[in-house]
Amino acid sequence: MKLKLIGALVVLTPLWAHHSPSAEFDMTKRLTLSGTLTKVDWVNPHIVIDLNVKGESWRLESNPPAWFKRVGVGKIDFSKSTGQSVTVECVRAKNGSAYGYMQKITFADGSSMELVNGADPK
Repeated sequence: MKLKLIGALVVLTPLWAHHSPSAEFDMTKRLTLSGTLTKVDWVNPHIVIDLNVKGESWRLESNPPAWFKRVGVGKIDFSKSTGQSVTVECVRAKNGSAYGYMQKITFADGSSMELVNGADPK
């Protein structure tokens, strides 16, 4: 019985953590940030990158790793740009903090990815 309960908690925990972007982010307030990609967290329920924008640290979350895998993108596609300049289109957290939901990223080499559900990377 104890083992079944632990198994259920392991399975359900990611579901509790998952949320709709509109619950935490103001989907009407889109902004563009340019800065240095400093970190990539490839974790469930959403990947998260850290971006240094003129000395200010921003955390930007995006789709889950499974979404990226489905469209042929892996952690290495982001990690290879660590330390480089990127431009991110995002929506800001409702609380006004330096936290956002990434909708598009353009890498230093000019390649970009649309990160809205259903879109394929370009």
